[in-house]
Amino acid sequence: MGGNFLQPRIQAVVTAVPPRRFTQEEVLRLAGYTRPIAREIFLHCDIDYRYLFIDPECDVASEGLDELHRRYREGAVLIARQAAERCLAQAGVSAAEVDCILVCSCTGYLCPDLSTILVKEMQLSPRIQRGALLGLGCAGALPGLQRAYDHARAYPEHHVLLVAVEICSAAYYIDDTLETLVGNAICADGAAACLLSCRSDTGPRIAGFASHLDTNCQSSVGFEQREGRLRIILAPTIRDLAPPMIERVLEELLPRHGLQRSDIRHWLMHPGGRRVIDRVQEELGLSDADVALSRHILRNYGNMSSPTVLFVLNEVLQNGAARPGDRGVLLALGPGFAAEAALLEW
Repeated sequence: MGGNFLQPRIQAVVTAVPPRRFTQEEVLRLAGYTRPIAREIFLHCDIDYRYLFIDPECDVASEGLDELHRRYREGAVLIARQAAERCLAQAGVSAAEVDCILVCSCTGYLCPDLSTILVKEMQLSPRIQRGALLGLGCAGALPGLQRAYDHARAYPEHHVLLVAVEICSAAYYIDDTLETLVGNAICADGAAACLLSCRSDTGPRIAGFASHLDTNCQSSVGFEQREGRLRIILAPTIRDLAPPMIERVLEELLPRHGLQRSDIRHWLMHPGGRRVIDRVQEELGLSDADVALSRHILRNYGNMSSPTVLFVLNEVLQNGAARPGDRGVLLALGPGFAAEAALLEW
């Protein structure tokens, strides 16, 4: 067994979105905002389209809790299954060959959890191992990837399927605060699935992870409960907190592997919003090309929370930009307040 055998590779990454795509004008009308500042924010956040699991005829502002839960369940099962099944097909792995399934989500709650529901929906093995990662927000895919990596290292013969899925439209809370207005202007629905294995000789190797939490800022981002509804917490200080957090997590990740920033060719950053991308680009000295894919995903999909960084990775894998010997860093920020990073090697 060679050394690389125990370094899990990402065999495939596939994304999925709800069937309906909305322009910012359409979402503005759905939400019922009439204030000029709402229009200004919706139409100037560098987003053209978002996919939402919403009937265009729905009165979003008057939906009850049961309706929100139903939309989360139906939407999450639909696009999680689509992403997962397409991921397995791309990797040439059958459903029966999946040994572990992990699901990351923060925009709804299910019991049995979504990983268990997918066992039935996808006809996975009844002996499969499962795991649910809840409440990790926009950074969730990376802790999910860490747990998938851990499982693949512990069981080198296993195929591990990770799914990150969010129906942010099921957490659409309407009030007059700037905080919820911004959240409603950028958040969207989506899913991404990736398959990890130590048995593969294709796809990028996962070389390591790093995390940094600033618990003093724990109240800066996340969800709160108001009358049973999820309401986004999105402090305006996030754009200022993001760069130093990412600096710290890179200081933890890169020197450990004998690397400098100049050794990284692909910067795969979760596009939390236009201003967050701007600040991180400025602070890290990244070029426009370095953040082009993050801006592309933001413009065409919005911020889908946990799966979004995997949408960026999927773009790299699909466009053939990565070459043997290249290194890339996945970066995401989320509740905690947490910065998460993963090092990839092609």
